[in-house]
Amino acid sequence: MMSLYQKIINRQEKISLVGLGYVGMPIAIAFAKKAEVIGFDVNTAKIALYKSGIDPTNEVGNEAILNTTVEFTSDEKKLREAKFHIVAVPTPVNKDHTPDLSLIESASHTLGRNLAKGSVVVYESTVYPGVTEDICVPILEKDSGLKCGVDFKIGYSPERINPGDKMHRLENIVKIVSGMDQETLDTVANVYELVVEAGVYRAQSIKVAEAAKVIENSQRDINIAFMNELSIIFNRMGIDTKAVLEAAGTKWNFLNFYPGLVGGHCIGVDPYYLTYKAEEMGYHSQIILAGRKINDNIAAYVVENIVKQMIKANKQIKGSKVAILGVTFKENCPDVRNTKVVDIVRSLEEYGMDVKIVDPIADQEDLWQEYRINVCKIEEVVGMDAVVFAVAHDEFKSLDLKNIKKMFKSRSLESVAEATDAQVGSRQDNCVLIDIKGIFSKKEAEGLNYLYWRL
Repeated sequence: MMSLYQKIINRQEKISLVGLGYVGMPIAIAFAKKAEVIGFDVNTAKIALYKSGIDPTNEVGNEAILNTTVEFTSDEKKLREAKFHIVAVPTPVNKDHTPDLSLIESASHTLGRNLAKGSVVVYESTVYPGVTEDICVPILEKDSGLKCGVDFKIGYSPERINPGDKMHRLENIVKIVSGMDQETLDTVANVYELVVEAGVYRAQSIKVAEAAKVIENSQRDINIAFMNELSIIFNRMGIDTKAVLEAAGTKWNFLNFYPGLVGGHCIGVDPYYLTYKAEEMGYHSQIILAGRKINDNIAAYVVENIVKQMIKANKQIKGSKVAILGVTFKENCPDVRNTKVVDIVRSLEEYGMDVKIVDPIADQEDLWQEYRINVCKIEEVVGMDAVVFAVAHDEFKSLDLKNIKKMFKSRSLESVAEATDAQVGSRQDNCVLIDIKGIFSKKEAEGLNYLYWRL
């Protein structure tokens, strides 16, 4: 009897992707080169874009979308044609930092209603250990009327796609795979090996695979929190954090992390899944939650320093004009989900500042839908009291510090005449430049009389 894997490579059975965002869509495109793929998403507008050959995520590009054989659909009944299902929907947190499993539960209901006997269901969404077996399986069984382990099998293979990263792709990152039994594990491993050139790692169990994923981002979160704390300490000491890290980085085993805003749908979210489950088991996290607290408060710390620098520059806070360059959660990626830059924008607006936002990469529709924020063009940034580089997009890195001066208010001859010699000497231009990611040279910026600050 031919196995499900053999039927997939012979194009007798199909693979489905449930959820076509930054993770699901590149997986669908990759598998379509080797198998028949159905790409399902409840977002009809997104499906329409894919069908017209547009990639709103910038992950694979319009050409790849245009030339793919993926059958994009928002008709859930199409899922009945597939036997190998991959669920890649977001798993955010609620405002109280508890896991929001509504999307993965909804996807399970949709799949359950359309699940055929002999199917394998693999979840990719980041969850705490136990979600796949304890929460998703009962939904699949109830809605399908089928029995897990008898009529269908389950596995878990955490996503490791890094949005906006053109180096670390699905194909060249080792993929963790797991299955409820040996046969399922073999099937899941074989199917993913079709597209993952770097190979797969077979985890001992589904819970091990779930735990591995959730600690990957927790580890990164803690390391960034350490850097953010160092930044706060060194700032008080009058020491440049970037210079310290460059010096320390000459040691062979020093880990190269940098301070910054921690947003998005992974690093700023996943640790809460782990600590939530730990609390359920009677253990209150100490290191993980301490790291989360530091990173959640770093936007407020940045705002505090923007205001301090503006006061140093004799700027009136209320009514001042501030430009924020970059609003996405990370560089070179249009994703604005859970971006901490918005926290900075809101705080500055509370101070009565007029804030202009520039981001040529951000998904403008999502930005408006989620935050009611519009962006402007960089050419419109003139007459500013302060300019904040919040995200290190390549387009911003190529800007010249001398040209950035054009974004600021030019001091009138009268105001210069009225200023004392000490005021003019101490800060000739009063240009407040906040460089959160350390894009520019501190020495060069200060040489051009910027009032320069970075994390």
